[in-house]
Amino acid sequence: MLSEEKKSLIKHKATHNLNRTLTVIRWTIFASITGGAVGLFSTAFGLAMNWATSTRLSHPWLLCFLPVGALIIIPLYKLVLRAKDGGTNVVLSAIHSGVRLPFRMAPLIFVSTVLTHLVGGSAGREGAALQMGGAIGNGIGRLFRFSETDKKTMIMVGMSAAFSALFGTPMAAAIFSMEVVSVGIMHYAALVPCVISSLIARYIASYFGLSPMHFVIDSIPKFNISTALLISVFAICCGLISIIFCMCLHIFEDKYSKKISNPYLRALIGGTSVLLLTIIVGDQTYNGTGAAVIDSCFTGARISLGVFLVKIIFTTLTLSSGYKGGEIVPTLFIGATFGAAFGQLIGFSPVLCAAVGMGALFCGVTNCPISSLLICFEIFGYDAMPYFLLSVAFSYWVSGYYGLYKSQKIVYSKYKSNYIDKTVQ
Repeated sequence: MLSEEKKSLIKHKATHNLNRTLTVIRWTIFASITGGAVGLFSTAFGLAMNWATSTRLSHPWLLCFLPVGALIIIPLYKLVLRAKDGGTNVVLSAIHSGVRLPFRMAPLIFVSTVLTHLVGGSAGREGAALQMGGAIGNGIGRLFRFSETDKKTMIMVGMSAAFSALFGTPMAAAIFSMEVVSVGIMHYAALVPCVISSLIARYIASYFGLSPMHFVIDSIPKFNISTALLISVFAICCGLISIIFCMCLHIFEDKYSKKISNPYLRALIGGTSVLLLTIIVGDQTYNGTGAAVIDSCFTGARISLGVFLVKIIFTTLTLSSGYKGGEIVPTLFIGATFGAAFGQLIGFSPVLCAAVGMGALFCGVTNCPISSLLICFEIFGYDAMPYFLLSVAFSYWVSGYYGLYKSQKIVYSKYKSNYIDKTVQ
């Protein structure tokens, strides 16, 4: 005969195992739902972005609307969102402190980002992806009356799905949403649902013809002491450039908004400035995502060392004017062009340097070394692993406490095992 104590213990274990099983089933179901919903929405967004880009390239006169495009977006945000837009920072704040993340943000950022690219604004798409995914995930959580903690997990699940659908990097997408929130810790409770939603969203995007980002490094130099030292110096440069990019975005936006308090006047001046710069350049190299330029870095094209600086200027002016989009694709542009130019300058595999530059810059601006490494593997393959590993590590170290997202928290120091809990600069 079992004692009452043993019976109670067995019952407790059985109840615990049942609850754990039900939790796994519950998260599998809702991660699948979120991955499907976000995957469809993000695929539609990706196809719309492709349409906007091809339409602008076919009809260059659309650039003439650069001075007025943001004048449409600004009142649209005030009408629909009825609050000051904080971009991706709002999504991170919703995970940190429970700031409300309205579902209507998803269609709003969809329309605004497509309009930005249609008229030639220099921006990316991941900002829209993270905001759309987070808003949809949070909306599903609210619909089914999830707890506040679980709703935060749903935001990460949605972010992973959107990132995966648009970039075609499901491994990095699953980890990125858990890593970007708080530097120094990982939200592992969200791992399984993030993985599920990421894979489902990528499958949907692939089914509808949304191609993943992928490049081939035709020749990889042998990894030895001399090449390791060279790539380390290059990675340190990438870390410094990531600081410059983040500072340009944050400082210029702050000073610009203080100098010109009227948002409509800021939009008009900023949009006109981007148009004038485009006319000076003479083509659309720096408008939109600049995907064609990134492609050229892997086909042997000659890249000037100043190209990455011009992209920083274009992107800073665009986002400070009220246009919507993200900073990650411009970051990849900056990393690829700086890397290709650096490699051509010193005579060391420009294609490898372009690939390493993309991963190092991504790490420097997001403070996400694991995601950066996974992105490199998924976009370029594993053959250049030592170069990616070394460059990501140095860029993470050199970039300090700077970053794209002001709501991102540095929980643990990058240099010592110390708890510091501060926001990025």
